[in-house]
Amino acid sequence: MRSQVEQLEAQTTVLASQQFSTTTKLSTQVIIAGNAGGYTSDRIIAPRGAVITENQPNATIIYRVSLNFNTSFTGKDLLQVRLVTGSGSADDNTAGFLEPNLGSTLEFSIPGRNNQISLARLYYTFPLAQDLSLTLGSSITAPDFVDKNRYANLSFLDFSTQALVNNYVLFPRARGAGAFLEWNPGAGALHLRGVYLAGDANNTLPENAQLFGGGRPQDIRLFPVGGGGATGGLFGDPYQGIIELEYAPSQSWALRLQYGGGRIFGSDFAAFGVNFDWALSNRLGVFGRYGYSSYSNTTVGDIHPNYWMAGLAFPNLFVNRAIAGIAIGQPLIENAVGNATQTNFEAFYNFPLTERIRITPLIQVITNPANQDANGTIISGTMRMVLSF
Repeated sequence: MRSQVEQLEAQTTVLASQQFSTTTKLSTQVIIAGNAGGYTSDRIIAPRGAVITENQPNATIIYRVSLNFNTSFTGKDLLQVRLVTGSGSADDNTAGFLEPNLGSTLEFSIPGRNNQISLARLYYTFPLAQDLSLTLGSSITAPDFVDKNRYANLSFLDFSTQALVNNYVLFPRARGAGAFLEWNPGAGALHLRGVYLAGDANNTLPENAQLFGGGRPQDIRLFPVGGGGATGGLFGDPYQGIIELEYAPSQSWALRLQYGGGRIFGSDFAAFGVNFDWALSNRLGVFGRYGYSSYSNTTVGDIHPNYWMAGLAFPNLFVNRAIAGIAIGQPLIENAVGNATQTNFEAFYNFPLTERIRITPLIQVITNPANQDANGTIISGTMRMVLSF
């Protein structure tokens, strides 16, 4: 009897050590923003001359609610499920309504949910070996994993202009199903990352999503070829892959080199990117991005758009844990698109009201919107409040 009890205790110990220990943590984020603005000309036209509006936009209230369910089975893995609801769409703010094509919209309004609950993230990350991890998912966003920047990356914390939080020519279609692989040899200064995304892994695309000006807010609308040709599926058009090499020898600065390529609505593309951030002190930082890309067979021919942005950040300005920033960028430098080059400016000041509430006034200024010199300057102001719990 004693030996049987000891054997049973030993088996119980083995089972206890091998069983799943599932822990799920819930976090919630609520963004509420008031937005208003206008433009200085008689009307606003799109990059190819179509009239967007002849009226000044109305003031709007924007909101987004995110529920994150983070589950770990082993303590080294992560299953993330994110549910999101929110207002309207990417054009329910001044910049997004007046300039919807070249990355001027408030990034946290993309994509709009129109008060419907939807699945925004679904992926599982686990270690393959020491210093090597793999992520698989049916709902992945590439900028969650590559093109990060400590000062210009999170629209709920720092800049909100879409073209200032990520390299605009590197992500023609940033969301989909796919995989992400990261290798950090010896937990040292080098990180090698790769991500592959299929834009519509579950089905093929309808005809209206293949035409210029169609598709959804996450598409760069200039690039789809008229008539389309998209096939969908996990390995069909549209798809893209990105490789990033990061060198971060200290906590004060990091340099990232990127290469991406794929096929978007019948148009083959390749893009090269550079991204850096440098903390000069605990109260001053500099940062920037550059991108060069090549798109064939687009609605405006074979094009080679350039992109750049740069700025200054001021952590702990006036108040501990506050951050301010100012940035300038040109999202699409391409002579075949319009007759001028759009320039985006943004300045913000994010300060903590409490441990869980942050308030951010920000201003956006857009000159030559849509790469058209006939368009007047767009000025947009936003008061953003973020609650995290």
